[in-house]
Amino acid sequence: MKTIHLWDLPTRAFHWLLVAAIGAAWFTGEQAGSWMVWHGRIGILIIGLISFRLAWGVVGSTYARFANFVRGPAVIADYLRGRWHGHGHNPLGALSVLGLLGLISLQLGTGLFATSDDSGFNGFLQSLVGSGLSERLTGLHHLGFDILLVLIGLHFAAIVFYTHFKKDNLLKPMLTGKKQVERGEDARGGRWPALVLALLIAFGAMWAASGAWLPPPPPPPASSW
Repeated sequence: MKTIHLWDLPTRAFHWLLVAAIGAAWFTGEQAGSWMVWHGRIGILIIGLISFRLAWGVVGSTYARFANFVRGPAVIADYLRGRWHGHGHNPLGALSVLGLLGLISLQLGTGLFATSDDSGFNGFLQSLVGSGLSERLTGLHHLGFDILLVLIGLHFAAIVFYTHFKKDNLLKPMLTGKKQVERGEDARGGRWPALVLALLIAFGAMWAASGAWLPPPPPPPASSW
């Protein structure tokens, strides 16, 4: 057995920041009222995190790249037959990652155009769509989070299953970045230029989602008194 560097620091930081941010988004959304201001801010943070991960999946280190773990049905079949011996996300884990990233992205997209009946807080880009479409997107936003909670529960259950039944601790490498393996190579790539590029993409996405580029709303009509 030898120890390899599996998960780089940016990947681990993304993972745990996303866990904390989704928890905070759930809490603030449940509280509603004035908490919706923070719900919106946390949503912008999650947009930055997801955008960073999508970019890092292209320019990051070996095991963080989508090309390393997103495979076709043949590889999934080999994994189910016990013929897959890679590191990082296994072929089934890759489907879980893609499902979570896709659903979170959909959740973010609907939230940007959603409207809140009780607090008066609207998504940052809500002014770009009509009220009818905004209400439908708001309904999808609520439904999407319920589905997201189910996927998160399945993700957690998979971690427990692999740890206790397959004796493959998935949590420790995401904390330390290292894993003991019989054969394998350290992660390569993901240097400073790649990190700067991914961060720039993340901040650009946050700025675009914040609606800062939209013209200010017109002033209220002057009083006739």
